[in-house]
Amino acid sequence: MKYSKEFKEEALKLSDEIGVKKAAQQLGIQYYTLSDWRSKRNADAKAKKFQMTDDEAKLRITELERKNAELRKANDILKDALGFFAKDRKK
Repeated sequence: MKYSKEFKEEALKLSDEIGVKKAAQQLGIQYYTLSDWRSKRNADAKAKKFQMTDDEAKLRITELERKNAELRKANDILKDALGFFAKDRKK
């Protein structure tokens, strides 16, 4: 059976309020149908959470490149310090 978008939205709201099992019983639909709708809604929301515009992506890349450069410098300093202390221990 095909359900309208509005019906699905209202069914999801009801299931959020009273639970999937009770909502399915009240609406006369199968539990697994409503459960599938909830799973799809949650997956869609999760996918949207990770989407960003081109400008946001460019800004994030620039930020990560800067952070990467900082970490490389810190790593080089630590390597130099390790070399300095290793030489000092050999004496």
